Amino acid sequence: MQKRQKDKFYLKLSLPFLIIIFFILLIITPSSALEKDLEKSLPPLQSHSLPTPLKQWQEQPYSGDYFEQIQPSVAGYLLWSEFPIKIYFDRPDNPHDTAATTRRFNQWVNAVETSITEWNTYLPITEVSQRELADIIIERIDPPIDAQIDPETGNLKIPRAKTAQTRYEFYIRNNKLFHKMIIQISPRLGLLATLSAARHELGHGLGIWGHSLQENDVLYFSQVSASIPISSRDINTLKKIYEQPTRLGWSLPINNE
Repeated sequence: MQKRQKDKFYLKLSLPFLIIIFFILLIITPSSALEKDLEKSLPPLQSHSLPTPLKQWQEQPYSGDYFEQIQPSVAGYLLWSEFPIKIYFDRPDNPHDTAATTRRFNQWVNAVETSITEWNTYLPITEVSQRELADIIIERIDPPIDAQIDPETGNLKIPRAKTAQTRYEFYIRNNKLFHKMIIQISPRLGLLATLSAARHELGHGLGIWGHSLQENDVLYFSQVSASIPISSRDINTLKKIYEQPTRLGWSLPINNE
């Protein structure tokens, strides 16, 4: 128990710190030695076996993909290697309550469940009732507003409020590098808007860390009025991501133990 807590503590403090320092130094002094030093502290890039649903997926002729828009992290592509992927999402304390707030909460839950069912066709997913056991956490909350200081005017810039967002964290378990996805979807959205947001953000959560330039794809970079289903291009892109090497799911170098 003590070792597990130490592992989590180490990653929360050390790995983000190393990543930040790496990028700052890389901008100031573009040296390949810095990159090599960081790589020494992380697992080497390796490929995992392709999940069965993606292995069986047949690309439709001329549909294409948008893999060139996908950005790997410092740990490589953000793919999952242990299945089923465990998802936890918020539920009302009393789902049978007839209050309007509970009905809206249940609508939100239904939309999230629908999006999970749709993506489950392509990657094995299961719901867990304990948040701490989840690989992907979906919260019914408004994402934070990232206010920034304008360097030219010194004024505070407050961007338009977001309705959904996804972020990731790294952690170590049994000396292996893993990640966790945290998705936040606003409770203020209607049913169809929540479904569209859940489809889109869960696409990020499953590894599509980038956006399509075509509006017929779920991972299109801008919100559209219609509810877009998962496209062949979305799955072609997802499959190509899972064919890539990553540091996630692999053991840290021995000298880091």
